[in-house]
Amino acid sequence: MLKTEELSPAQTPLQSSQRAAQKWRGAKPLPSLLVFTVAIFFWMMAPPEGLTAQTWHLMIIFLSTIAAVILKHLPIGAISLIATTLCVSTQTLTLNQALTAFSSGVAWLVVLAFFLAMGFKTTGLGKRIAYFFVSKLGKSTLGLSYGFVLTELLLAPFVPSNTARGAGIIFPVVNSLVKEQGSDPKDGTERKMGAFLLQVCFQVNMVTSSMFLTGLVGNPLIADLASSANVKIDWMTWALAAIVPGLVNLLVLPWALYKFYPPEITESPKAQQLAKDSLKNLGPLKMNEKLMLITFFGILILWIFGGKYGIHPTTAALIGFSILLFFGVLNWKDCIKETGAWETLMWFAPLLMMASFLTKFGMMDWFSLQMKGIVGGLSWPITFAIVCLIYFYIHYIFASVTARITALYGALLAVLIAAGTPPMLAAMSLAVLSPLAGTLTHFGTGTAPVYFGAGYSSVKDWWRNSFFLSVINLTIWIVVGGLWWKVLGYW
Repeated sequence: MLKTEELSPAQTPLQSSQRAAQKWRGAKPLPSLLVFTVAIFFWMMAPPEGLTAQTWHLMIIFLSTIAAVILKHLPIGAISLIATTLCVSTQTLTLNQALTAFSSGVAWLVVLAFFLAMGFKTTGLGKRIAYFFVSKLGKSTLGLSYGFVLTELLLAPFVPSNTARGAGIIFPVVNSLVKEQGSDPKDGTERKMGAFLLQVCFQVNMVTSSMFLTGLVGNPLIADLASSANVKIDWMTWALAAIVPGLVNLLVLPWALYKFYPPEITESPKAQQLAKDSLKNLGPLKMNEKLMLITFFGILILWIFGGKYGIHPTTAALIGFSILLFFGVLNWKDCIKETGAWETLMWFAPLLMMASFLTKFGMMDWFSLQMKGIVGGLSWPITFAIVCLIYFYIHYIFASVTARITALYGALLAVLIAAGTPPMLAAMSLAVLSPLAGTLTHFGTGTAPVYFGAGYSSVKDWWRNSFFLSVINLTIWIVVGGLWWKVLGYW
């Protein structure tokens, strides 16, 4: 006769697996309760003077969405979909208004960015570019780092996703190179080369993201929000403003980290030879790579000059995408499987939609008026310095650069303009600080978990190095950027 304990659920594999399957997979209960409680409390309050009930309620939904994104109740796409549903079900917005989220040219530019970035990866062109620069500069570890700097700089205008660029193209190359040099966290040899080199590549990824309108998924959103404040930022304007301080930043950054956090191996002849061998294995440029190069240069030309002829940046991206599909460089079925693009559309478009309607409903005008009373006694340079530092270092509590842009860029731009800051100076300063702040933590942008997750740096080392470099970065953009923008007439 079998013993009772032999039949107990705890001992039955099938029932154990059933219990595991029944584990709660919905929103985190406590953070959700907190956000809903606070939201309902403010919802029941009368709107502040100067705001309609509709604007007040939309702001509550918007800020609650940002709080939920920070607390990570659910995946960000699910959070944004719930927020859109709340906008409609509470009659804060009509269904047609809410669905304008998915007709935004800016949102579709972001989606197309993912598809276009696929071309560099699937054709192998991104790796070829990386190996080329490594083969030329990779004799020393510092030279190797500058090889990746040049790779990032070349790819940034063409690959409008810093995650696709850094994690999808650069990371696999640098990770294999350092392991070939005998630097592997599994062996306790991460400080030989990997810790230094991977952190340089991550930092550079965010600096190049600050240099071009198409360097980061959230940058087109910045241009859209700036236009709401009557400040026009197109591709050429952004590139011209950022090119001088950006190049200085890229020149100084690897050297500064090399001195502050030096690698144990300073020479890397194996890496240079490995890159040469890899290039040899790749062979001559394939037809798909040539088509990729030609198409992207064409897109870049349209991004720079197309505005004069009424060609929207999204239209330029659509033209390039269509060409790549037509010639088979990209495969439509692969594009459908690009979950990152569709996931981004599902969360980016609703956030952009809510921010746009808040501006249309007068929220930013009201906020600007309130801030005039607060900062009225301060000179604009002091207000400018305080706001920029807050906007930069508050990213310690954000896990997404785009979420921070959505939550704060428009509001803080209104504060600076209300305080008397020259509009272009205010708009471009907050613009370049948006990606730069992503360097602060190991979770602050999409590339960070990839580089940090490789295991070459401890949290302590990562945060210490990042804070040190943040001071270097800010100093360069304040001094060099300030002087350059004076030449450009921004202030």
